[in-house]
Amino acid sequence: MDKVKLIKNNVIGNIFLEDGIEDEYAFRNKQVSKNNWRVLSTEEKVILKTNNNIIESYDKFFVSEIFDPNLIRNSYFYGLVRIGNISSEILRFHDLELFQGIVNSTIINCDIGNNCAIHNCAYISHYIIEDRVMLHNVDEIQATNHAKFGVGIVKDGEDPEVRVDISIMNESGGRKVYPFVDMTLADAWLWGSFRGDLSFMRKLDEFTINTMDSKRGYYGRIGEQCVIKSTKTIKDVNFGPCSYVKGSNKLKNLTIKSSEARSTQIGEGVELVNGIVGVGCHIFYGCKAIRFVMMDSSNLKYGARLINSILGENSTVSCCELLNNLVFAGHEQHHNNSFLIASNIQGLSNMAAGANIGSNHNSRGADGEIVAKRGFWPALSSTLKHNCKFASYTLIAKGNYPVELNLKFPFSLLSCEGDLRLVMPAYWWMYNLYALERNSFKVKQRDNRIVINQIIHSEYLAPDTAIEILNARSSLRVLVAKAWLKGKKEEASYSTEEKLQDLGHSLFHGDSNIVDSLEIVSYDIENSNKPVIISKVYNAYAAYGEMLIYYGARTIAKWIAKTNETLSEVQDKIVASLEPWINVGGQLVPRKKVDLLREDVSIGNISSWEEMHSVYKQWGSEFEKDQVANALGILIRILNINYIDSVDWDVIKMRAKKTRIYIENQVFETKVKDYNNPYRDITFRDNNERDIVLGVVEENPFINESVEITKTLIAQLEDVKF
Repeated sequence: MDKVKLIKNNVIGNIFLEDGIEDEYAFRNKQVSKNNWRVLSTEEKVILKTNNNIIESYDKFFVSEIFDPNLIRNSYFYGLVRIGNISSEILRFHDLELFQGIVNSTIINCDIGNNCAIHNCAYISHYIIEDRVMLHNVDEIQATNHAKFGVGIVKDGEDPEVRVDISIMNESGGRKVYPFVDMTLADAWLWGSFRGDLSFMRKLDEFTINTMDSKRGYYGRIGEQCVIKSTKTIKDVNFGPCSYVKGSNKLKNLTIKSSEARSTQIGEGVELVNGIVGVGCHIFYGCKAIRFVMMDSSNLKYGARLINSILGENSTVSCCELLNNLVFAGHEQHHNNSFLIASNIQGLSNMAAGANIGSNHNSRGADGEIVAKRGFWPALSSTLKHNCKFASYTLIAKGNYPVELNLKFPFSLLSCEGDLRLVMPAYWWMYNLYALERNSFKVKQRDNRIVINQIIHSEYLAPDTAIEILNARSSLRVLVAKAWLKGKKEEASYSTEEKLQDLGHSLFHGDSNIVDSLEIVSYDIENSNKPVIISKVYNAYAAYGEMLIYYGARTIAKWIAKTNETLSEVQDKIVASLEPWINVGGQLVPRKKVDLLREDVSIGNISSWEEMHSVYKQWGSEFEKDQVANALGILIRILNINYIDSVDWDVIKMRAKKTRIYIENQVFETKVKDYNNPYRDITFRDNNERDIVLGVVEENPFINESVEITKTLIAQLEDVKF
């Protein structure tokens, strides 16, 4: 038995040399820019010894010009140690004040920057500590010679089995990706989604391997002005500048990104292993994350568990469990009894208490998946099983959904009535417009990122949802036509899709009572022999139409306000298009551009993640123009015209203005209902107290924003010229 080895007392700190590294300081010296070190004077040596310090070799102990040896006390130094300026000024962070210097600590092969305070740190090994760092009561800070700092590669001589992957979207591991420091949601989604494109997959793997040198011997880094206190174990962790760690249990194999403008903070009882933490993240109160990436400005709180998952920007997860997920930006999940398992949630989403999304499988193994497009809101105690796919802005009412679902109607309400499922298309627009508008407002207001690496589209009406609405209207026409024909002798003569579409169009533009009297059902939403009931289809069809007119008009008017072009010039320069769009990590992109990117990667025209990120930026710069092409296509299709002339625009403008005023009124009236509800007042002594607690409705910033949007849009619509 030789678990704990005996070594000679003069080789402590030489563990880097045990794996064939010829020069244990080679990479360290490249990592450190400072070079004006000096040896100790005789007097300084005497003071250090008098202060109960043990220095293995003065030949490997260097200091800077400004060095007060009285500030080094009761400490041990082994290997090559280089210490920056130390003077009498005290370092203060919040209520913590520490003298500069090193007290009651063990330092092994470290570079320490200027004006640092290291107190009661039992073991610090192979780290580069930058200027003004405060370390207080830390049990262990250590970097191994094979440290990868959360990046999914293997170092020279390592077994490939140790390579860290993240099994997103599926528990089987069939969609696993390898994390790297600058990974974006788009990277993860592309890598996890196009598994059949083998050449593309191989290239992405190569890109990741090339993000870090495979050679051993790199030191860990604690960036300038970091504060780490009352923490137990830190191993193979790189800390960005101004990181703040207090009371954590274990941090291992991580890169923690941080900046002066947006400090990353990690708090009490936290355990993080094998991951990347983005700039401005907050992780507090007993959270655990293993095999993970947290994008910038995301939060874990109150015992949340994030395992084999990637969490998007500006998301907050509290008191719950996420396993094997890829979650896009703007996700909210705050309840202890909610579970999200093996899913791709595409952003702007909210998980209610008791929601169990994918916690059960309908297959014989743990290999199911759930895909939910933007704006996914499963309500209290809703239970979904794999596999499911949901259109944008699906609201799911409380209930048990026992089989697979494929819901293609956006902005819909899915609910249960006994043993049957019901779908109300366009529910959000017809009955929940306040929440729909506020969600977009909220996402923009909560975007705390300083550096925008990838655009996050928060408007609920955008090219992706516009195409979904167009397809949903087509499906409704067919369903209504089939319902009207059922049992009639004319049924056999409507054997083609075209004829069904024409009949459905006629019914939706006729007497609403006829359509309302029909039983509209679908057999391709749920994997069962039971019908799914589609309700309020006449109103939903009309609502979808108004949404498309409003979206198209607003997009074109905004573009013309920016470019000062006429609508005729716009139509001459930009070709109307109804091509599909894809949500690539929160960024909306025409599908053909994604296909071109994959091809360029596969044939070698793009050779790194950095070059791919440049393509994403290019997509972002082209988005508005691409969106105008989509808006033109939508308006031309829905109005059944070939070109938008001045007469057509007058109709579009009138309908868009009417819709915008309706939206503004709905936003205000919905909020006012809270103030006019007598049961909302029963806990307040009077209206004055209520307004102090809740705020005055007329001063609500969201309502004021809605008013300004209306003014701006109406002016832009009026300014469109031919």
